[in-house]
Amino acid sequence: VQLQASGGGLVQAGGSLRLSCAGSGRRPFSSFAMGWFRQAPGKEREFVAAISWSGGSTIYADSVKGRFTISRDNAKNTVYLQMNSLKPDDTAVYYCAADLTLGPGRIAHEYDYWGQGTLVTVSS
Repeated sequence: VQLQASGGGLVQAGGSLRLSCAGSGRRPFSSFAMGWFRQAPGKEREFVAAISWSGGSTIYADSVKGRFTISRDNAKNTVYLQMNSLKPDDTAVYYCAADLTLGPGRIAHEYDYWGQGTLVTVSS
């Protein structure tokens, strides 16, 4: 599957953004659990949120729980990350990833496909 992330940009602290990740390829989009990860300058890539193939199960990093919401629309081959109450610490390149196992996971190296990333910058 090929993944294309979009929706990043510059936003003030307290603001909101919605990231999208569109998938394309031979395998049905619903074959994959999907995840969002982020990497800030000088830091390692970290887990943000993940969703099962059906959308019935979601998990979040503690740092974003209650502020971010992951969802998916398999008919549109797209996964979303709604980010509210953004903080400067949320500044990072955000990556979407697809995992051939059906349940959501937190471990980056378990994901099989990655998008190119979209930059989110939160100003104070």
